[in-house]
Amino acid sequence: MSSPWTPCSWWPFARNAKGAMSTMHETEADTRANRIDPVLREAGWGGVDGAHVHRELICPGRILGGGQRGSALSADYVLSYRGRKLAVIEAKRAGLDHTTGVGQAKDYAVRLKARFAYATNGLGWYGIDMHTGAEGDIALPFPSPEQLWLRCFPEGNDWRERFGAVPFETGGGKWQPRYYQHNAITAVLEAIAQQRERILLTLATGTGKTSIAFQIAWKLFHAKWNLSRDPVRRPRILFLADRNILADQAFNAFSAFPPDALCRIRPEEIRRRGGAPRNASVFFTIFQTFMTGGGEPEGDAGEPQFTFEGYEPDFFDFIVIDECHRGGAHDESTWRGILEYFKPAVQLGLTATPKRDVNADTYAYFGEPVYSYALKEGIGDGFLTPFKVRQMASTLDEYTWSEGDTVLAGEIDRERTYTEADFNTRLVIDQREQSRVQEFMDQIDQRQKTLVFCATQEHAARVRNFINQIKDHPDPHYCERVTADDGELGERHLREFQDNEKTLPTILTTSQKLSTGVDALNIRNIVLLRPIRSMIEFKQIIGRGTRIFDGKDYFTIYDFVKAYEHFNDPEWDGEPLPPEAPGEPRSPRAPRGDEGDEPDGQPGGVGEPPAPERVVVRLSDGRERSIRYIAATTYWSTDGRMITAQEFMQQLFGDLDALVADEDELRAIWSDPDRREAFIQRLTDLGYDAERLDDMRRLIDAPNSDIFDVLAYVRFTLAPLARSQRVRAASATGLGGYEREIRSFLEYVLGNYERNGIGELASSRIGDLLRIRYGGVNDAKRLLGDVPQIRRAFVDIQRHLFRQI
Repeated sequence: MSSPWTPCSWWPFARNAKGAMSTMHETEADTRANRIDPVLREAGWGGVDGAHVHRELICPGRILGGGQRGSALSADYVLSYRGRKLAVIEAKRAGLDHTTGVGQAKDYAVRLKARFAYATNGLGWYGIDMHTGAEGDIALPFPSPEQLWLRCFPEGNDWRERFGAVPFETGGGKWQPRYYQHNAITAVLEAIAQQRERILLTLATGTGKTSIAFQIAWKLFHAKWNLSRDPVRRPRILFLADRNILADQAFNAFSAFPPDALCRIRPEEIRRRGGAPRNASVFFTIFQTFMTGGGEPEGDAGEPQFTFEGYEPDFFDFIVIDECHRGGAHDESTWRGILEYFKPAVQLGLTATPKRDVNADTYAYFGEPVYSYALKEGIGDGFLTPFKVRQMASTLDEYTWSEGDTVLAGEIDRERTYTEADFNTRLVIDQREQSRVQEFMDQIDQRQKTLVFCATQEHAARVRNFINQIKDHPDPHYCERVTADDGELGERHLREFQDNEKTLPTILTTSQKLSTGVDALNIRNIVLLRPIRSMIEFKQIIGRGTRIFDGKDYFTIYDFVKAYEHFNDPEWDGEPLPPEAPGEPRSPRAPRGDEGDEPDGQPGGVGEPPAPERVVVRLSDGRERSIRYIAATTYWSTDGRMITAQEFMQQLFGDLDALVADEDELRAIWSDPDRREAFIQRLTDLGYDAERLDDMRRLIDAPNSDIFDVLAYVRFTLAPLARSQRVRAASATGLGGYEREIRSFLEYVLGNYERNGIGELASSRIGDLLRIRYGGVNDAKRLLGDVPQIRRAFVDIQRHLFRQI
């Protein structure tokens, strides 16, 4: 096979000055239609069976304030064959150099996991092999689908081609895989085709791991892959979780399969049938069901049988282990015993936690992840919602006995300093909890869905009561508790909370149960009232809020327990460490009840160890009234770090230095609606969206000022002015010389600006203001003059607003 990097002299007219002049007015669309598309058609792209050419929206862009997004990324051409993305082409108009799009092409190829990247202006073609690094001008004709396939996969593999022949199940076009989902599915199927037996996927919470598992199972099912590697029967696939809600969600997500292909394994079904169900293709259950096996306990210890009720070790061909980081591969865990029992099956672990501090066994058991997609990437791409953290320090973050306090129960250690870990487990002070509830209820929008994480189930009940006692909403179901003890009632509350069409319950309190498995899109606040034990748990809780929802620009974490310190850990979102060698599995143990659902499979939750003897204290009146809170906000930055408000301002200062030369230039920009809009968009692209700049106004103690004042304060240390001050000054200097009607209109504009802010001064608002004020543009023109005249007055008054006072 000849090298794809054969030097070319281009087409003769590409070097001809006259010919070059003829391309000067050619648009990119012209170049694509008249120069690039014919080349691809001639090579067979779009005409050969299984070969596809499409434009792909790679990501929609980071979610910003005010319903805006950062820059989206789109690949001009993605070349796919047999279900695999082989190449990316970045097109530029013929008037530009043919290598102009090289950087974009490489970036897109890396994201899409395509082997080849091409850049072209339709006259010259430049290619890059992303695996070998070889690059250079290439000669036409362009490679055909088969030629490109053989360059990507010189060694044949029948299963690779069988998987590629099965299309995704898109629900009639309602679902299309995001680029990272396509990468994950492809990586797993390639590992299966290469006969790898233990496979791991690491994807941030909220990125659609269940959808990925469904598509993998769909392709295995329709390709008739099984452990014999002979396509004579459909595979038997097992989806294992540790919570009923997770198993149920997965069962529902697989509804595109024929009904008789799916089976939900429950203990009551095993008992009713007298054995485990076998007549299905995709089975769903929780580990605890397998541990009970539907049989009776054996021996004096009363522990459940470890029998798996009739399933042979090689019964299942493929096993998906959901949330596999939660002890599933630990060599002492019951999960590990089940995985070892079904050792012949190909096993896929799904996890949201890339770190290996406390979950090293997971990586040791499954090996390196075949694909990873981090929280930082999800937020940067716009598939996950960014967040900010309100750090809530108080004057009662620790407690020591003080004269005047009353011990209501238990025995206080008067010499001991009780810390956050003791509160609500060993020490109960209701006044403290009431003050914390009052503090966050005063700060949140009480109409927004909120999760509150508490130390124990009993603590969650007390917090629920405190919330309902001070809430603005009249409904008694405004706040509900969802814990293991709440059983089916708690499950119903959770389902109602997850329903985006329902507003009640609005707040849920919990202890452990809702840290995972809550697929609720519109969570706007997460309140932490208990210590977070590990990075894994912290990431899981953060993941409760990252799911995107219309109108949701960000969510807020109210942190009363210094959980934000996890952000300072270098493992917060870094690269995984090498896996350790797995240990020998030990004999399986019965479930302890501290993870998952109850052994009988009834809806339950995470159990808790017996509570130690608790001390209940009532604070003296003076001490209770002295509780105060100091709040500080940190933000998710564009580089994936959490930064303080001070760091944010320092970063803004540095960027403004490059954007504006002096105070006069900033005033000139802000006085011109079109220049201002462009400048605000530039700030937004750099990560300074309206929400963050609003926070900065409060930080410099100028809540009623303009964003201009934030920028001028940060860059030039100018004292901020209230909008009302600017309006008075502009009225005094800018309204003279106008006729009464136009003067009245400008006063109306200034009033709107004073009340609502800079958005009222955008060029796009002129038509709306005229319609609101006069009923229509034509009516306004009869009173005020023609539209250019109105616009000149609209712009001119803004010079007076932002002039130096």
